[in-house]
Amino acid sequence: MAISLAPESESHSAPEPEGGRAALAALKDSASVGLGFLPLGLAFGALVVQSGLAWWCAVLFAGLIYAGSFEFLLIGLVVTAAPLATVGLTAFLVNIRHVFYTLSFPLDRIRGTLGRAYGTFALSDEAFALATARGARSWSGRRILWTQGYLHLYWVTGATLGALLGSVVPAGLHGLDFALTALFAVLAVDAIRDSAGDKVTPGLALASALVAKVLFPGELLLTAFVLFTTALMARRLLTARKERRA
Repeated sequence: MAISLAPESESHSAPEPEGGRAALAALKDSASVGLGFLPLGLAFGALVVQSGLAWWCAVLFAGLIYAGSFEFLLIGLVVTAAPLATVGLTAFLVNIRHVFYTLSFPLDRIRGTLGRAYGTFALSDEAFALATARGARSWSGRRILWTQGYLHLYWVTGATLGALLGSVVPAGLHGLDFALTALFAVLAVDAIRDSAGDKVTPGLALASALVAKVLFPGELLLTAFVLFTTALMARRLLTARKERRA
C-alpha cells in the first residue's frame, strides 16, 4: 500500500538524468520488477491458450487491457460469454484500488495530454510502488513514463511467449502463480526499508489488512484501502494539530 499521507522526510536522491539517459535509468529502475512480470505473463498466456482462446487474445488482453489480476478473471468471463454488465462490474470492483493511487501518484510531473493519458492507463501496482518511493521524488515525467512503458512491455512479452508456448506448458503447473505474491512481498519490504524509520505507516497498513480480512474477507482489498486511507488522513490531521500547538 502507498505511503502517501504520512509525514514526509528529506530526500537525498541523485539528480534526475536528462534526455535519453532517462530511458536508460528507467530501464534499470524497472528491471527487477519487470523480470517478475515474465513468469506471471507466461502463466497468463499459457492459461489463455489452454482455456480454448486464440493465442492473440493473450496479446490483446495484455496490450490493451493491462489490468493484472482482472485479465486472469477475464479469461473465464470470455469463455463463458458473460454479459458485458458483469464484465464491467468485475473490472470496477477489481481495479477500484486505483482510485486511491491517484492520491500520491506523481501524474502532475508528466507533460502533455497523451503522456498523461498513457500514465493513467499504465498505472499498475508495481509502477505506483516504484514512482512513489523516496528515491523517485526527483523523477521527471519522462522517466516515469519510460518506467511504465518498460513494465508494460515486460507484461506483453511474457503473455505473448506464454501464449505461443502454451501447448508445451503443462496444464496446472504450480509455482508460476506465486510470482505475483513474491513480487508484492519484495515491493512491500522495499517500501518499509525506504520509509526512513517510519514504522507507524507499515503498522497501519498491516492492521488495516488484518481487520479487513477478519470483518470483510469478501471485499478485503477495498476495505483495507479504505481503512488504511482513513488511518493516514487521521494521522495527518493529528500531526498538523500538534504542529500548530507547538
